[in-house]
Amino acid sequence: MKPSIQSRTSRTILTKGSGFLNGYSHTLNPYAGCAFGCSYCYVRRMPIALFREEDWGEWVDIKENGVALLKKEIPKAKKKGKVSIFMSSSTDPYQPIEYKTELTRSLLEAMLEETPDFLFLQTRSPLVTRDIDLLKKLGNQVLVSITVETDLESVRKIFAPQAPPIGGRLKALKELREAGIPVQAAIAPLLPCSEDFPEKLHRAVNRVTLDDFFMGDGSGGKRTEQLGIRKLFEEHNLGDWYDRKTYLKIKNRLLEKFSEGNIFISQEGFYPPN
Repeated sequence: MKPSIQSRTSRTILTKGSGFLNGYSHTLNPYAGCAFGCSYCYVRRMPIALFREEDWGEWVDIKENGVALLKKEIPKAKKKGKVSIFMSSSTDPYQPIEYKTELTRSLLEAMLEETPDFLFLQTRSPLVTRDIDLLKKLGNQVLVSITVETDLESVRKIFAPQAPPIGGRLKALKELREAGIPVQAAIAPLLPCSEDFPEKLHRAVNRVTLDDFFMGDGSGGKRTEQLGIRKLFEEHNLGDWYDRKTYLKIKNRLLEKFSEGNIFISQEGFYPPN
């Protein structure tokens, strides 16, 4: 089922960073809503989703005046201090509608004119590789983070059936790294995976961030519980994975392939560099 798409005029495109993302001066969401509609997405429990008639994943709003706003708001924000942007906190900037609108690409082009001090670009879509030409121009002022929450397609199809296949994400990570763009794999949230997961990641990236429902949903796991994710684990005989200590076992596996300094845990892996 295709989501309903609407274009809307926004008052602003930059929002003050807060909560989990308080290390950033601003967050930037090109869209409202997300067609990937992942079952565990914490945004499902936020007002933007709760007060909408359609279910999460069934609607997307395009912020049609986003580029014009950004060109005004970055210079204004710079007058108050350094500008660090997390893109995006409550949507995916490279969800399917981006193929048509190229809104995210246009925002990146605007950032080459009015460059923030740092841009963290979070997605789970291989479409990000389309913009390698622009990302290279941002140099060390950007970090691209691609979600790879498991290496098992069977698990992805349970929890995020509308999200891009894992193989394409791993390929995108490798392509970005080979292009010289700072990049990381975000195991966020951690889902059941194979023992080969660390090796697959190591072939693609040098840096990983590991997060789970309990650390990363902004409520100590309460939002995830309200979404019924525990039941989803149990229905597929994966209940042993739904545990606060599981991430430590995976971290130990990652240490076989990655140095301690290149493994980040939860919030620290999404922060701008010092």
